[in-house]
Amino acid sequence: MRVIVTRPQREAQQWVLDLSAQGLQAVALPLIEVGPVHDTADVVRAWQHLGDYVGVMFVSGNAVDYFFRSNSALAPVFIGSIATKTRAWATGPGTARALLRQGVEPARLDAPPVDASQLDSEALWQVVGPQVQPGDRVLIVRGGDSLGSAAASSNAAQGAGRDWFANRVMQAGGRPEFVMAYQRGAPEFGCQARELAQQAATDGSVWLFSSTQAVVNLSTCLPGQSWAGARAVATHPRIAAAARQAGFGVVQESRPTLPELVACFKLMQQTAH
Repeated sequence: MRVIVTRPQREAQQWVLDLSAQGLQAVALPLIEVGPVHDTADVVRAWQHLGDYVGVMFVSGNAVDYFFRSNSALAPVFIGSIATKTRAWATGPGTARALLRQGVEPARLDAPPVDASQLDSEALWQVVGPQVQPGDRVLIVRGGDSLGSAAASSNAAQGAGRDWFANRVMQAGGRPEFVMAYQRGAPEFGCQARELAQQAATDGSVWLFSSTQAVVNLSTCLPGQSWAGARAVATHPRIAAAARQAGFGVVQESRPTLPELVACFKLMQQTAH
């Protein structure tokens, strides 16, 4: 059984290495491209006023990397005493690791517990909600869709978590603000990628989806392709719903941690025989 890893290129390669080390055959087929925003003025302004926020919520590891890349000289705001009230909020373990790599002190970082039933905006709010008082400003660092109709059509699903979080901030009397730190787009499908995807639609491979946009981009790159014989593992119920809507015949859900994903893949491998 082969696992098709659909994360952006850099993340996909790391997941291929991690899954291979667990005895699984894995191959990268990135279905999302990420890059910097063309105009970083909003991000720079956010850095300049970072001390005005009670917390900065990062929606993903890419949000962390591109936000810090824009003005890394100001990164000590999460390390020293420059903005003692400002905390960094991570939606899951990958985002938390990205913040730690940037030098954020663990004591300034909040994230859902590793044993939470879901690792997402809803789980994060359970941790940080009590920190938000009336009048507090909260910054949400996100990505934006930049290319093609596929990106536009997945925007609502992609932003459901962050919008839910912003609504909770408002209900608590806080003032949520957004800043776009990076852009997402659909990759160009070359002959080799197209051939791999078509094979994986019918040969028993298992697709690993960690984004609704990856599902949409795949369907757009291969219009008319039947996915009725394809299998997928999704790391969130919303992503699983998108895979089922795209026509995937078998869709399993798993928390986005390596041990649980490996266990899910190996169980699917056993039941396939």
